[in-house]
Amino acid sequence: MSKAIIIATILGYIAVLFTVAYYSGRKADNAGFFVGNRSSSWWMVMLAMVGAAMSGVTFVSVPGMVATSGFSYFQMALGFMTGYFVIAFLLIPLFYRMNLVSIYGYLEQRFGVSAYKTGAWFFFISKLLGASVRLFLICAVLQLLLFEPYGIPFWVNAAITVLLVLLYTFQGGVKSLIWTDTLKTVCLVLSIALSIWFVLRRLDMPLQEMIATVKNSQSSRIFFFDDINDRRYFFKQFLAGVFSVIAMTGLDQDMMQRSLACKNYKDSQKNLVVSSLLQTAIIFILLVLGVILYTFAERMGIALPAGSDNMFPTVATSPVMPTIVGVLFILGLVSSTYSAAGSALTALTTSFTIDVLGGAKRFDEQRLTAVRKRVHISMAVAMFAVICALWVVGNTNVIDAVYTLASYTYGPILGLFAFGIFTKWRVRGKFVGIAAVAAPAICFVLQQNSERWFGGYKFSYELLIVNALITFIFLMMLIKRDRR
Repeated sequence: MSKAIIIATILGYIAVLFTVAYYSGRKADNAGFFVGNRSSSWWMVMLAMVGAAMSGVTFVSVPGMVATSGFSYFQMALGFMTGYFVIAFLLIPLFYRMNLVSIYGYLEQRFGVSAYKTGAWFFFISKLLGASVRLFLICAVLQLLLFEPYGIPFWVNAAITVLLVLLYTFQGGVKSLIWTDTLKTVCLVLSIALSIWFVLRRLDMPLQEMIATVKNSQSSRIFFFDDINDRRYFFKQFLAGVFSVIAMTGLDQDMMQRSLACKNYKDSQKNLVVSSLLQTAIIFILLVLGVILYTFAERMGIALPAGSDNMFPTVATSPVMPTIVGVLFILGLVSSTYSAAGSALTALTTSFTIDVLGGAKRFDEQRLTAVRKRVHISMAVAMFAVICALWVVGNTNVIDAVYTLASYTYGPILGLFAFGIFTKWRVRGKFVGIAAVAAPAICFVLQQNSERWFGGYKFSYELLIVNALITFIFLMMLIKRDRR
């Protein structure tokens, strides 16, 4: 695939993206930036949610992981769907009733300022690292396909990528993201569906043969019940999926900003239920695409590089593949990653301005706008620094890195919200931060020694649940006793 086609595809999408962002966000005020003025139609938010959940990590890593993990990731997807129902019918009514701009305002009302700041800082660290890992993926792929052949260093690649994300989210915030995420969803679904169609045509494989190929493949096994020590064990994956989506969507300012943009909580519930069903279907189709791509590579004699994340870009842009498949891959990757990075940057700006700096309480509208813009630029610089650091450290399976980070950083947030919602106890708020830091530290020790201490048991993403449980136990130790 020629470099000119790659550049033209990227520039074409960016032109459309900036046009949509400009017209949807040109009149946005602070309320429009933070929560979209709570005037968006539920079906529009639903399309945006599908796109927001399907990042470039999902688009690239899920097909690639088929070779080593089969369809086991679909067990997590079933957990995701269950978790969305919990968010829709437990958290959404609560957040709307409290009329929250930042969902971490709940922690302030329930436990006090210390817990509020703790939740905000854990979200900030988690989102900064997670978003940077996701954006690192597109930078790494573009470095492989485009920048490296011209001798352009990685930091230039990362700087250009982050700058583009900054520019298209600078004015409109959530008001723009609803529309740009909808654009991303359309591009992503078309990219996946058309990629499958063109690959099948190149293989001269009818639909019935494709179904038989996937069914008979050793990589298409979904459920794993036989070995509890296996990272693919069903209950590990399913429960990790349930609690990951509760933490990474329901307790994530980035994702909840979209749901809180609906007109009322019932519309928000419809958005979450329908989007969860669509996301589950898309994940399954991506796994099917993985089997097809590996089959194509084997039949065409394509040498695959090390690392599952390199499989899709290598096959899609290979000389024996129709050029249109490479174009579709670039389109799907760029649309999914830029959108996810843009929403993360907006959420980081919102959380730092509202939660950490207390902007809504300290500043008038004009001053708040100026502070918000400076914070937005600072968050972009921080993301650039983390991306460059990841390049120096070296690449790994990105989707594994995302959920491993989430197990440590979202666990305390999940424990705080669970304690607040399911108990009525008050706690000594000034010690909440210590408990939230101690829990992931203990989890790290457990993960490093679990095989030796627990008869060969190896933690996977269910470490998130353990982290939240330890936080919950620490909070019980901080309960204020009624002196009467």
